[in-house]
Amino acid sequence: MLKFPTFKTTATTLPLHYSSSSQFSKSSPPFLRISSSFSSITISRRSSIAAMGDDSGMDAVQRRLMFDDECILVDENDNVVGHDTKYNCHLMEKIEKENLLHRAFSVFLFNSKYELLLQQRSATKVTFPLVWTNTCCSHPLYRETELIKEDSLGVRNAAQRKLLDELGIPAEDVPVDQFTPLGRMLYKAPSDGKWGEHELDYLLFIVRDVAVNPNPDEVADIKYVNQEELKELLRKADAGEEGLKLSPWFRLVVDNFLFKWWDHVQKGTLVEAIDMNTIHKLI
Repeated sequence: MLKFPTFKTTATTLPLHYSSSSQFSKSSPPFLRISSSFSSITISRRSSIAAMGDDSGMDAVQRRLMFDDECILVDENDNVVGHDTKYNCHLMEKIEKENLLHRAFSVFLFNSKYELLLQQRSATKVTFPLVWTNTCCSHPLYRETELIKEDSLGVRNAAQRKLLDELGIPAEDVPVDQFTPLGRMLYKAPSDGKWGEHELDYLLFIVRDVAVNPNPDEVADIKYVNQEELKELLRKADAGEEGLKLSPWFRLVVDNFLFKWWDHVQKGTLVEAIDMNTIHKLI
């Protein structure tokens, strides 16, 4: 039987109360209220962002996420130093000039047969469209429930949220105390001439049989693979067969950690692989 560490958990749902205006109502939790001055700053920021280039071809859903989501900026020791839009955090120009580094997570979900769930990113994704990658890859946002440092709870809350957003996996199928944070890695990867990633990535494992209903705005395809099937995917990607491409962060995890951690999953000894003290710099 698989044994997982026990984590202290808090509520993972965040009640949002909207008024008819663009601001949160007075019933919102204090940390969610925004002032008119903050709104002005946001509008100003968006105007300046829009001036940086023509993004008229960007999918409407992805545009909203790019401007509305605030990533957590960290230093190379994973200390929070600020926050910025998902848009700014993924512009290679700003990554290179300002060394913007943001916190991220990568979920590896296995079923009871110890097969790994992979997803192919949708064609409308701004970074790395149509590449195959691990189960879910995203960012904790600059909000109270996802900034909790103790036991990586903020990151695990974000993972539960995004598994629902991207793959339609209900929260009850992936309780936050069932995620095992195994380690952290820091990497940088350009996507094209404009976009890229510079992330301090938490690597989360979970073994659950789940209901999956992919969101087409996020996911083009999914598949479960065993170790041999994944090795065949790697071979095809390396040979350039079938136009198959893998995300750079997934490939880094595969090349450095995945198969030995997968063996621990199958043996029920995953806790022996945990190392949350080291930040592996794989740039």
